[in-house]
Amino acid sequence: MRWRGRHEWPDRPPRPKVRRLSAKERDNYVKAMVRAIERSPVLSGLHFEVHALRGRFYIDRRFRDEDGKLTDTATQGRITPLTGSAASLLLEVEYRNGSWSEIAKGSVQKVMNAIANDTKGTFHGLGLLNKSLRKAGKGLQRLPVKKQRGGRFFFSDDGQQCSTQEALFHYFGLPVEVIARPRAWYWYHRKPHIVEVSHDRRRVLVRFSASSLSAEFGGTCLYICLVGGWSAFTIKPSESDDIASAERWLQKRKWRAWT
Repeated sequence: MRWRGRHEWPDRPPRPKVRRLSAKERDNYVKAMVRAIERSPVLSGLHFEVHALRGRFYIDRRFRDEDGKLTDTATQGRITPLTGSAASLLLEVEYRNGSWSEIAKGSVQKVMNAIANDTKGTFHGLGLLNKSLRKAGKGLQRLPVKKQRGGRFFFSDDGQQCSTQEALFHYFGLPVEVIARPRAWYWYHRKPHIVEVSHDRRRVLVRFSASSLSAEFGGTCLYICLVGGWSAFTIKPSESDDIASAERWLQKRKWRAWT
């Protein structure tokens, strides 16, 4: 064993070897991934797509405005077939330019489930909503939910407590795409919780938070149902004490969200 100097870094593990696919294998993988997206209410609702390029598969998300016009396309992750097993796939996300990090490894079903059921925010953060919708087996049909004291929400059928995203979707009627709109807060793995609701249910203030050993981080989003439907606005932290202060701040800025 060779001794290392105090400033030497350990050797990096070798990168997995990419398995070359035939055209038929490639097409079969694409079909299986497309089926997985179509079966997922969240992935289909967020307009996820897959395409093959240079021996890998890239998972993209398309963004559209209120009129349905395409505004942006972003790569959410890539899937690489590995040598050694016909069922072995590697799912990665790009955290920095050219630097990819492993998220999951296994079959098509396993890596696609890792995307669809993501709860941290690596891909969208709506994994609990996706699971409950898949379990109900009714696509994007909303389920009956009751609000109880203390601001908690429960499914009427089985009494299970709802996650924040499930409450936003089922109780308030927000579209999946609008729930996921504060992309930065989800990407930073900040957990949402509802802090205030207007009496008419047309305004919902949601706080996103995360903590570490050294600090606590946060962000706020105001969901508002206007004439054209639901919209999401990220709010400057100092202006987000309650719904009234957040809306006054938005009006002063002519409804431009905080970035």
